[in-house]
Formats: sequence, C-alpha cells, structure tokens
Amino acid sequence: MNRKLRMGMIGGGTGSFIGDVHRKAASIDGMIELVCGAFSSTAEKSIQSGKDLFLPKNRCYGSYEEMILKEKELPEDERMDFVSIVTPNHMHFPPAKMALENGFHVVCDKPMTLTLEEAIELEKIIEKSGKLFALTHNYPGSPMVKQAKALVDNGDIGTIRKVVVQYLQGWLSTDLETTGQKQAAWRVDPKRSGIGGALGDIGTHAENLVEYITGLKITEIAADLGRFGKGRVLDDDGNLLLRLENGAKGTMSFSQIALGEENNLAIKVYGTKGSLEWQQENPNQLITHWLEEPVKIYTPNGNKLHPAAQISRIPAGHPEGYLEAFATVYKNFSNHLIAELKGEKIDNPDYPTAKDGIRGMKFIYAAVESDKNNATWTKI
Repeated sequence: MNRKLRMGMIGGGTGSFIGDVHRKAASIDGMIELVCGAFSSTAEKSIQSGKDLFLPKNRCYGSYEEMILKEKELPEDERMDFVSIVTPNHMHFPPAKMALENGFHVVCDKPMTLTLEEAIELEKIIEKSGKLFALTHNYPGSPMVKQAKALVDNGDIGTIRKVVVQYLQGWLSTDLETTGQKQAAWRVDPKRSGIGGALGDIGTHAENLVEYITGLKITEIAADLGRFGKGRVLDDDGNLLLRLENGAKGTMSFSQIALGEENNLAIKVYGTKGSLEWQQENPNQLITHWLEEPVKIYTPNGNKLHPAAQISRIPAGHPEGYLEAFATVYKNFSNHLIAELKGEKIDNPDYPTAKDGIRGMKFIYAAVESDKNNATWTKI
C-alpha cells in the first residue's frame, strides 16, 4: 500500500491532554495522517479545534454522528480508515458502536467503556463487524516491557511465584476538580468515569501490565479502596492482594493522592530462576536478578534482546518512553490494518484488544465489589 492510513478523531479538542498525545504518537512512524475529526461535544468548539489542526473545513465535523455518516459517503480513496476515540469514559461506547457498524476500524482509549455490560456488548459488535479494535494500554508498547514478557514466555525466570506492582500519582492530592480543571472534573464524576476512579484510570494499567508480562490471569482480588478527596464518591487510592491462575501471589498499590509522586508505575516479577524489575519513570532499563549469575540490565539497544523488543526508534543512550510506547500500539495496529486492507492475515497481533478491555472492566467491578464487602476475596 503506497499511502498513509487515514485517521479520524473523536474527542481530543483544544485543551485536551490525551488527544494531543494520541495525535503525536500516531504520527511518529509516518504511517498515519489525521484527516478529519469531531473534537468536542460542542459543535462550535469541535469545528474550531479542527481548524486549529489545519484540517479542511469540510472535514471538521460538529458531532461524531455527522463525521461517521459523512465519511461513509466519501469515496473509498478519501474517507477515513479508522477512528481514534479519546473522549472521557462515558463516551467510548456510543461512537465505537456507530463506527464499527458503519464499517470503520476503531482505536479506543482505556478503560474500554463506562460499564462492563457495554464492554461485553461492544465485543459482540466487533466480532459481528469484522473490523479491528485496539485499546490503548500504552505501557506494553515499551521495548523493555516486551523484553520482560519474552523472558517470562521463554521460561528464563522459571515459574512465577510473586508479583508486586504499583502505580502512584499525586496530582489529585488537593481538590483540583473544584477549580475547573477538566481532567480532574470528569475523573471524579461517576457519570463520566464509571464506578472506578483511580481504579479505572490507572489501576487498569497496573492490571494490564501484570497480565501482559506474566501471561497469567488475575483470578481473585481483595481490594481496600480509599476516598480521601473532600466529597469524592469514587476511589482515589487503593491497595489490593492478588491471586494469579498458577497459584502465584501478588500485591497492587495505586493512588492519585500520593503527594510528590508523578507517574510512578513499576512492576517486579519473581520466579524460581530469576526476577525482573521495570519502572516507567526509567523505561529504558529492565533489571534482572538470577540464582547463580550477576545482575543483568537490559536496554533498548543492548545485546540479546528478543525480536519483539527490538523496536527502539532512536540511537542507543537517547531516552524514549511514553509517546513512543503509545506509538508502538498505533504502529502494530497499523501493520495489522494494512495487512487486512491487502487481504492478508496476521495471527496474534501485538496490541491490546477488546479482550484486554473486558479483563480491565471485570477487574474494576471485582475490586469495587470486594471493597464493599470489607476487602473479601472476589473472583474476576
């Protein structure tokens, strides 16, 4: 195929944090161009956002419904190939459903939907449509996370016994949502965020990272959720015990009121032959320990990396991280979509899908249920 994939965006207008992240990430590998968008729930703001991004006037839409229907009417060599949904959680399901039912592939921010029921219904719609669906859990896009997964998959660290994962932030230590800060306001609102606060926003990233690296499902959790912000009904802190399907044990701690923390996502996996440690704030190092060998530190351009981890875009020693990890999700999705457009098949594409989204939603629901029952063990 001798062209870029054409992307439409829903949400992510002027002032949006995550919309800008997605646009930059999608453009990194030169495979995708933004051709249209419905960037706000307000038509005037949506159209102005499109103009600010230098899109043609006739491709700046007042609503996602208008965008999907009008793009569908365009010739195949002009219309968008897929939509990227970067709205608050309550507006994931409606545009994803409409896009899929009108023949467009979908990339969607996490968590997958507002409710578990929506997630299950959306998976059925995806299967019926035959279209691709990617969920942007970005951290598995890091080269060193892929190297960690490869070490586990190859049996190098032996049988997994224990997992320790944390995701600590401090940006909601104050009542930021009362100041008009949009990112805070919707995240503490159950009508827009769902039944999980920090649990859905960052806890699902920790859950996804555990299951991606270990290849094991979390089967049961005991959750103690905190609500420290004044008047907050959704959690802003949580501590969980984990049971994995092979009998391994684990702990998870997440917080958005951990004063002083920025984006402290970290995971440790302990096996019978070795252990590994990765930190998002130092993403270019994977530290490993072994029974009878020295400590080994892997880096993105180092020796003996698994092929799946050989995805670094820049010379050795230059830092890369958050945007590039997002970009890897878009790149792998794009490679899959290009293959589909050529009539080719790719088995086991390496990006999160609806199955990961449903796992995340079940995790949220189980944690809330456990917390309601004084942290009793609850199956996922």
